[in-house]
Amino acid sequence: MRRISIAGGFIALIATGAILMASPWARVEGTWGNWSAAAFTSCSAVCVTGLSVVDIASEYTRTGQVVLLVLVEIGALGLMALGTFLLVAIGRRLSFSSEFSLMNAYGVAEIRGVKGLLLWVIGSMMVIEGVGACLLYLRFRSWYPSVFFSVMSFCNAGFSLYSDSLARFAGDTYVLLTLAAETVLGGIGFLVIYNLCTFKFLRRKSGARGRLSLHTAVVLRFSLYLLALAFVCFLLAEWNWSLKDMGWGRKLVIAFYQAVTPRSCGFTVVPVESLRTCTIELYEFLMFIGGAPGSVAAGMKVTTFAVIVYTILAMCRGESDTVISHRTVSYDVVRESIVIVVALLLLALVGIVALRAVEAGSGIPDGRLVFETLSAVTTTGLSVGDTTSRLSTVGRAVIMIAMFTGRLGALSVVLLIGARESKRHVRYPSEEIVVG
Repeated sequence: MRRISIAGGFIALIATGAILMASPWARVEGTWGNWSAAAFTSCSAVCVTGLSVVDIASEYTRTGQVVLLVLVEIGALGLMALGTFLLVAIGRRLSFSSEFSLMNAYGVAEIRGVKGLLLWVIGSMMVIEGVGACLLYLRFRSWYPSVFFSVMSFCNAGFSLYSDSLARFAGDTYVLLTLAAETVLGGIGFLVIYNLCTFKFLRRKSGARGRLSLHTAVVLRFSLYLLALAFVCFLLAEWNWSLKDMGWGRKLVIAFYQAVTPRSCGFTVVPVESLRTCTIELYEFLMFIGGAPGSVAAGMKVTTFAVIVYTILAMCRGESDTVISHRTVSYDVVRESIVIVVALLLLALVGIVALRAVEAGSGIPDGRLVFETLSAVTTTGLSVGDTTSRLSTVGRAVIMIAMFTGRLGALSVVLLIGARESKRHVRYPSEEIVVG
């Protein structure tokens, strides 16, 4: 029932957003209309994706863009966290299972009480977005675009005030590095930010030096690995392709930003359609991995990827346990990681088949449809050219469902973790089965 209520809350928020986005106050034309685009944009905003079938700047007024901004903020925070915060604010006591589920959603067991957790989550969002807006103001000299791009970067949404996304900032190292930093912070998760901000690793207890938690270490390590991999591969593939007319310094900055954005954010400096096929395939791999648990990013999560990698290495060595940094990962975590990967693969496969079926006569290449579906399922928000705007009404519905299920998937897993476990009282005899 709890999962249904959360799904219902998301649907209600999307519907409310669609009505507001289709209103005359939100549209440049000043009349009610374009409901399909309004519904799609609202769904994309609530799911923190960034895909859009219309140009945000030319379709919506400042009011409509502010509504979009609010939808992204609420979607990033999560309806469960927001709803819990409101309950705590009016003095209602949460059940133990609700507290357990919420604490697991953000991976935080060290903050005492849900109220402290929620204040930390909301406070850290406001501080990071505020600092980012102030830094961007030094360049833009206008608060509105500064706040807009700061929020979109931290929330990993990718909606832009310009039709070329961030292409106009290709030569602005200051803006790109600022936005990249916010995107990284939004993608590593609130537990990691909390762990770093409290300087736990510098504290001394009983004369012993503290350390980073295993979760923080894994997130930072593998995020760095993936960032370095994407940076090097992008440079090698695009040096004499999409970056050929640029100086080496500009190439490095753009390659760094393009290495940050595909795992969670829909912003792009170099249009995806101008990239080589191998780079687009690398993007699909990075989108599937996504960000960290408790972050605004989706995908299978970087910690899940780490557990799978270390489990494979353990099997290759003939070891029975998955060990990371001299710590044994429990069998339940390994099993959950495998389930998450398989479930996301099945969800992506169903979405790809459905989209290809409904867009069979549209003339859109299959490769673009595959990329579009993966971008929606992982709520990344990248698109190849005008693929999103060319989708039929049914095709848009498929992408909306993909965004919705991809965003809701993490919360569903959290509720499953928080639910009461059921154990068999009868143990059956084992028997071998041949696999592989």
